[in-house]
This record gives sequence, structure tokens and C-alpha cells, in this order.
Amino acid sequence: MTDRKTELTLMTFNVLHFEDVNTGRVDIGAYADFIRESAAAFVGLNEVYEDQLAELAGKLGWASFFACGCEIGGRRYGNGIVSRLPLTCARAVPIPDPKERAYGGYYETRVLLLCDAQAGGEKLHIAVTHFGLNPDEQENAVRTALANVLPERQILMGDLNMLPGDPILAPVFEKMTDTAPLLGENIFSFPSDAPDRKIDYVFVSSDLTPLSAEIVPLALSDHRPYRCNIRYGR
Repeated sequence: MTDRKTELTLMTFNVLHFEDVNTGRVDIGAYADFIRESAAAFVGLNEVYEDQLAELAGKLGWASFFACGCEIGGRRYGNGIVSRLPLTCARAVPIPDPKERAYGGYYETRVLLLCDAQAGGEKLHIAVTHFGLNPDEQENAVRTALANVLPERQILMGDLNMLPGDPILAPVFEKMTDTAPLLGENIFSFPSDAPDRKIDYVFVSSDLTPLSAEIVPLALSDHRPYRCNIRYGR
């Protein structure tokens, strides 16, 4: 029997609508240069405008898909993915807003990006998302994510805005494998200049094998990128 196991690199990155935190200016070119050199096969992106994602994908020459959560200033805003690999079956799944806002914090309509990537003769299922800041938003986001992730060849990644011990996040840990143990002591990704908390995640289904993970020491966005290598296949 032929061993078809394949390794690839993926990354999640909250890009702060491609602002350079050092200058305060939007610099899509700097993000494109980093992503191109990152060795990632695909990158899940949070805090993205649709027109910015199109510009990034054009600079890279990669496939892309945008999932709109809401409009800000008349521009479509949400999550995106750029990929060296072909993307198929891409769709956006709305995360329901709470029926009543039980907290005084900032609320924003969120979305779950779902797509498939063809890699090494296998189909990988990818989910990219950015959870809200309030517990009622987060509860809806967890339910939506778990209702849509598949039991095999599934990756779930993004800025989940919760610490690992948050009980709202516990069902995700129960259903999927967290790649963070491979990070060692360097688990923090926010804020990028002096990280002191873990709110960015890469989860995989049990049939995928995480090999290594790294919080990249880059202070371009207000989050540091989270890169992970996995093995998959038959």
C-alpha cells in the first residue's frame, strides 16, 4: 500500500485591515511579502475588507475567498483566505447575533468562512473565523463553528477572542485537537509588540497530525501570526 501522507504549512493571522502598527498606514505590500515568504500553503485572515483581500491575492497570485460579516463605512468586512492551493466549495456561514445584547461591550456581526483546498490528492476542509468580544456572541460563534466543522480533514483557525481556560471555548477543545502544545512556552500572540495572552488558535480534526507550531515574532499587525505544520493523508 502506497504511503500518501503529506505535510504542509498553514497560518492564521489577524491583519488589522492590513495596517502597519509601526506607521499607522495600510501596507498591503508588506503583508504580501511576509505571506509569500512564510512557506504557508494557505493563510486564514481576520479583520479584512473585501477590496483589500482582492489586492493581496493579486499581489501574491494566489487563490482567495472572502466571507462578509458586516459592512463598515460602506465596505464589506470580515474574514478571508489566500491559498497557493486550489480552493473549492467556498461559502460564508453567518454567526447569529444575540437576540438581546446582554453586555455593554462592542458588538459586531461575525461570520464563519468555509472552504476546501486540494492538496496532495486529498481534500482539506478549512474554517476561518473571528469570534466576538462578548460572551453571548462567543456562545453563538462556538455553536455555529461546531455545527459546521467535519470529523475528518478539518482545520479551524482564527482569532477567537477567548483565553484557553474560558468555559465557552471548552466544547471546541473537546471536539478538536489544539495545536498550541507544540508552541512550547511561546504561546502568546497579542499584542504583537509584547504578547501577554493567547487568543489566536489552530485546531485540527483527530485524523490530522500537528508536527510543529510557532508564533512568528513579527510586529506588523497588532496580532502576531500563528504558523503550524501538519501531516495528513492515507
